[in-house]
Amino acid sequence: MSKNKLIDKIIVIDLEATCWEVDGDYQKEHSEIIEVGVCELSVTTGEITKSIGILVKPEHSEISPFCTQLTSITPKMIEEEGVSLTEACNILMKEYQSEYYQFAGYGAYDQRFFREQCKKKNIFYPMHHSYTNVKVALSKKLGIRRGLGMDKALQKLNIPLEGTHHRGVDDAKNIAKILRWTLNN
Repeated sequence: MSKNKLIDKIIVIDLEATCWEVDGDYQKEHSEIIEVGVCELSVTTGEITKSIGILVKPEHSEISPFCTQLTSITPKMIEEEGVSLTEACNILMKEYQSEYYQFAGYGAYDQRFFREQCKKKNIFYPMHHSYTNVKVALSKKLGIRRGLGMDKALQKLNIPLEGTHHRGVDDAKNIAKILRWTLNN
């Protein structure tokens, strides 16, 4: 496949990670991906398809009660449905052909964190290197200096929040709706 010709869809992702009710370096040093929320946005039709939440088993950290409260992801869900980060990356490459399509997320954190986690665990980074930061694109479109959080952006655009905020699969769809608005206005 020619990478230059595949501009008909954008892969939208949102990550969830292990987290705790602490500030500072502990989060940075111990957080691991526990969900890769992903969907496809058709650039031509605006249709949002192939949405999935890939639950990922953390290797060195555990899901805290705070994390479950925030994301709704429980240790039992991870135990029963979780896959390795390697397998999650393989799903992105096989099912979404992620290395060929531009991808998008809300802010710079998820892109950076995903890359860091893959590098740290010696896993091939599965995403195309062209990234749209939807938060920045929306800010430019609205003519505002400071970016809005995803939930505030949805409110501003009169787009209802779908699903559970801080659940990767739901957030990916909501981000795709914001991106669709940004591309069409």
